[in-house]
Amino acid sequence: MRDAGRILARTLEDVGRHVEPGVSTLELDQVAAGALSAVGARASFLGLYGFPASLCASVNDTVVHGIPSDQVVLEEGDIVGVDIGVYWMGFHVDGAATFAAGVVSRRVRKLMEATEKSLKLGIEATVVGKRVSAVSRAIQDYIEAKCGYHCVRALCGHGVGFEVHEDPQMPNYVSSDPGPELLAGMTLAIEPMVNMGTADVYTDDDGWAVRTADGRASAHFEHTVAVTDDGPVVLTAL
Repeated sequence: MRDAGRILARTLEDVGRHVEPGVSTLELDQVAAGALSAVGARASFLGLYGFPASLCASVNDTVVHGIPSDQVVLEEGDIVGVDIGVYWMGFHVDGAATFAAGVVSRRVRKLMEATEKSLKLGIEATVVGKRVSAVSRAIQDYIEAKCGYHCVRALCGHGVGFEVHEDPQMPNYVSSDPGPELLAGMTLAIEPMVNMGTADVYTDDDGWAVRTADGRASAHFEHTVAVTDDGPVVLTAL
């Protein structure tokens, strides 16, 4: 999974370098497909539940699961959340980042920075003996209490490894269920999805893209993290 994570990190970095005004989300998908093919890896998402592309490209008010298209061309000031899964030597990893096309507004930049920081805080809370809710609380407290944004409730992170989606569920908000205890050897996809406005979302007519109910921006960052006795280890980083 470390090797798979490095492949994912390099691929995501390659895709990010291509994010600029005038580029279509289909072109971003082609960059990822080419990078994975070059090293003999496979895109975890291609064909998963019928998904038709190698990555998810979610622009502006799309939270996740945006289908790449030559009809979706990035404009100056857009943001795009790029979510990639990689299958390598029997294991899956999952990671995401939100990129800016050109210069974005200060408000949107702050949303991106807050979401990325909440991921870091969630990872720091991924400690043996704590429960899933400790990770959820670290993310939610920062995003909602300190930043005034909202964590999406309808979607969450998850275990990952032999399959793309495994137990446990990793919500970005605290509920009455504290979730299971974190044990050494768990591998988790931690992924705050943060909306500038309401936490409410809806699924687009294509059956895939999840959008904010109020049309305001959303940001998404994700790492696959191993729980170890020595603390959390980020697997999807170079």
